[in-house]
Amino acid sequence: MAVSIRLRREGAKNRPYYKVVVADSRSPRDGKFIEIIGTYDPKIPGHNSSLNVERAEYWISKGAQPSDTVRSLIKKTKKQAAVPEASAPTEGGAPEPIQQESLPPVETSS
Repeated sequence: MAVSIRLRREGAKNRPYYKVVVADSRSPRDGKFIEIIGTYDPKIPGHNSSLNVERAEYWISKGAQPSDTVRSLIKKTKKQAAVPEASAPTEGGAPEPIQQESLPPVETSS
């Protein structure tokens, strides 16, 4: 059984909304599926998808082939998850002030 990760169209006419599904590649676009692993709304600007990357990686490890769009969504979701972790502020919310070392007084000979 050839498994693929692809988009399943939902929503109204001229208002598409997609679910990211794991399905048998022989089933129709909106037909039977194995598992829903995320959503994608192309009408919303910016971060417009939610995706369970762990499940996507699991299915890819089992041999599932993601479509081009789903591959792009996985890449964007991984990138989005990496950015907040790298720029996380400290516990207090503000950066800690830089403390200067106390130097001994300099003696001048006059």
